[in-house]
Parts: sequence; C-alpha cells; structure tokens
Amino acid sequence: MDIPFTDNYQDLSTDKGYQFKFICERCGNGYMSTFQKSATGVVSGALGIVGGFLGGTASNLASTSDDIHRMAAGPQHDKALKKAVQEISPKFAQCKRCGTWVCKEVCWNEDRGLCKQCAPELGEEMAAAQAQHSKEEAFAHARMAKKDKHLSEKDWDDAKVATCPKCGATIEAHAKFCGECGEKLSSTIKCPKCGKEIEADTKFCPECGGRI
Repeated sequence: MDIPFTDNYQDLSTDKGYQFKFICERCGNGYMSTFQKSATGVVSGALGIVGGFLGGTASNLASTSDDIHRMAAGPQHDKALKKAVQEISPKFAQCKRCGTWVCKEVCWNEDRGLCKQCAPELGEEMAAAQAQHSKEEAFAHARMAKKDKHLSEKDWDDAKVATCPKCGATIEAHAKFCGECGEKLSSTIKCPKCGKEIEADTKFCPECGGRI
C-alpha cells in the first residue's frame, strides 16, 4: 500500500486506536487526524478485565486476544494511516522544486505553486525588509543619541589630532609646540611679500597675489 507523508508525521496510536499528527516541514505547525478506535484493542481490553475476575482460563483468552490484536495491527494500522492521510492531505502541498511537504495555510505560495522557501511572497518579503530597516535605523539613532549626550562640540574638537609638519609626530589638538621635536606649531603664516597673516596651506596670498 502506497501512503504519502512518510517522514513528516508522528504516530500517536495506542492499543485503543489510531491517531496521527502531520507536521509542516517548513514552519513546524501540526494537524491532528481524527481518532480511529481499534476494534481488536477494545476486545482485548474487555477480555483482560474478565480474565482478572475469572482466573486462568479467561486470562488465557485475553492473552490469545492480544496475539490476535498484534497480528491485525499491521493491516489495521496501514488502513488507519491511509484514512488519516486522506483526511489531512487537503491542508498540505508538496513543493515540486524542493520536495518538502508544507502547510497551505502559512507556507504555500498558491500563485507560484511552490513553497514559500522556494518562491517567497514579495509582499511579505517587502514588509519584512522594511521592518528590518526600521529596526536598524532605530538602533543607529539610539547609538547617536547616546554619544551626543556625552560629547559636546568642544569634546569633538578636542578629540581631533594632527601631525607635526617637521617631524610627522602625532600632536595633541591646540598644541603650540611639537612634543617630539619642539617645532613651533601654527595654523597661520605671514606672506613673505606683503606680510599679511594667512592660512598655512594657502598657495597664493589673497592680499597681494604673491606665491607662498
């Protein structure tokens, strides 16, 4: 007997009857089949009770009944599983691309005829991407706000460093002399032609046009 759902169900059957839980291989959601009472199991249980009252003869009958029940369990079990599959299968679909059995309610893309692992729904993916982007922005703003509380504009300026134009050593911001070679540090120089004080990195004097 060919029965699908060979690797995504749990057998919850007992000696009283048969029941199965079918599980989506993507999200893990499960669906329980209707409990099917076992006729041989009921007979075995009844004979066992009688045997307890009447002694050996009835006990032997109960033992025989258990043997019958075990012998019939295979075909009965298969029949019950097939019935359960027929009951639950409308809730599942098998992806033709990856072969997994998934629930239609959550994990099946009806428009594409594939599971959502192979063919994600664009609307859901867009919503998830937007939510992730908003989350990242919120964390970024939170980190910036935390820094802003502790660093004023002056603090940011003080954090800057520079290098000595003579020896290249790192120097503290606002230092007047290099701590390594003693070179006087200044951000301004005087034009050799007109004497105007100008920025040190200026190539031509804005006053006289002379080349620095």
